[in-house]
Amino acid sequence: MTEQNAQEPTMEEILASIRRIISEDDAPAAEAAAEPDAAPTPEPAPEPAPVAEAAPAPEEPAPVEEDVLELTDTYEEPAAETIGDLDVTPEPEPVSESVFAPEPVEVATPEHPSVPTPVGEGLVGDTAAASAASAFAGLASTVRKPDPIETGTGVGPTVDELARALLKPMLKEWLDANLAGIVEAQVQKEVERIARNAG
Repeated sequence: MTEQNAQEPTMEEILASIRRIISEDDAPAAEAAAEPDAAPTPEPAPEPAPVAEAAPAPEEPAPVEEDVLELTDTYEEPAAETIGDLDVTPEPEPVSESVFAPEPVEVATPEHPSVPTPVGEGLVGDTAAASAASAFAGLASTVRKPDPIETGTGVGPTVDELARALLKPMLKEWLDANLAGIVEAQVQKEVERIARNAG
């Protein structure tokens, strides 16, 4: 592992090489043109820096003077040229409002137009609907209110009447909580049975 590290250039060596190439590119073209025939001299390999030393701070390039308009500078408009009695100043192009107006959005039409379902047709045929209605009518006739039980003694409610009165709210609560699930399960079971028989 240490042999590989010794053969690979260090970060400092790579940076020094890059700086050297940049400084060579910045040399005036006249010096380069004066020595086109001369063979380039090989540069000595830089010595690896000791590990204990800190890396030298990167050199900051000298600031380049540019023609920058500072916010504190005043802007002077160039003088208008005149040709004869005409002023030759380019007029700014008027900006039309359509440049800032949003482009109209196209509304996508569905590929397949929706097919209206006929109002008279249902999911179930007439015979199946009639048989289901008769089944519900038969169920309703069996679940009718029981006839009131006559009290024989007249002294007070019987134990049977007390039990009904106490059980009625508990039965109602249980049916409210569980009846929907029971009906759904039975309907699903029946639909699966019919589907198996049909297929």
